[in-house]
Amino acid sequence: MEEAKKRSVLMPWLIGLAIVVVADVWIAYQMFATACQAPGFVQAIVVVLMPTVYLVLMYLTFKSQK
Repeated sequence: MEEAKKRSVLMPWLIGLAIVVVADVWIAYQMFATACQAPGFVQAIVVVLMPTVYLVLMYLTFKSQK
């Protein structure tokens, strides 16, 4: 019987990272290209803080599975 290919345990994390980066770049582009009227701290929260928190939670989930 053939052995199943082993999948990389990092693959879901890397896919999630790619999705977060692409979404963050698109949101940042939309904010700066359209002269968004949102205050600076709101823009910082959306572009920096939220993706960071999400990535940290993804990392903690990944580490807890080992």
